[in-house]
Amino acid sequence: MIPRRSSSSPAAPGELRSFGRRRGRKPSTRQETLLRDVLPGLALDPSAAAPPNISHLFSPTVADVWLEIGFGGGEHLLWQAARNPSVGMIGCEPFQDGVLKMLDAITAGQCRNIRLVADDVRPLLGWLPPASIGRAFMLFPDPWPKLRHRKRRLINVHLLQMLARVMRADAELRIASDVGDYVRAILEAAREQGAFGWTAEAASDWRERGSDWPSTRYEAKAVAAGRRCYYLAFRRRQES
Repeated sequence: MIPRRSSSSPAAPGELRSFGRRRGRKPSTRQETLLRDVLPGLALDPSAAAPPNISHLFSPTVADVWLEIGFGGGEHLLWQAARNPSVGMIGCEPFQDGVLKMLDAITAGQCRNIRLVADDVRPLLGWLPPASIGRAFMLFPDPWPKLRHRKRRLINVHLLQMLARVMRADAELRIASDVGDYVRAILEAAREQGAFGWTAEAASDWRERGSDWPSTRYEAKAVAAGRRCYYLAFRRRQES
């Protein structure tokens, strides 16, 4: 059973920052070079005019575009990009250390079908054209476990509304967490927002990852600490 949520509800969703610090240790000289010389060639700019077809953001153009929100160390994003070369992957991560790991991997020759946003995802979601994303991932987002901080949780009705606009009908949304209270809040937000249907038909559907859903370092830490992980999959409903 998914643990019950506390009776105290978070504040109404808004634009509060959903992540903590942006930077860990000071970048090395090589890392500064990556940020200066490599990131601009891969970065998307949500302040620019939105492209009518986002497949053209990739060279060569791609058959579909997927989005990972908060890619952390990048293991999942790289895994998906390598196994789906005809898909363009957009990775969004505000924490500089994660962006540096991704830049390092890309310059080492891993996966050219990746574009990055080193910032909050919400401006990107406002910039992307409608019905342009075929799959989206949010894996182990910051749970903000303290009650007074829960209003900062990224996944809420407001964010799901933004995702619903940019995801096409039948697109898949995958979310993972090791915090039962957050999982319950996500399911309630999805039911309230209405555009995404939870696909689970049996307990194993949310207790086990699929074969095309690799583990991440955050999941490994949760398992090592004895916490249960939850794997949620939703489908974008057809417009009525």
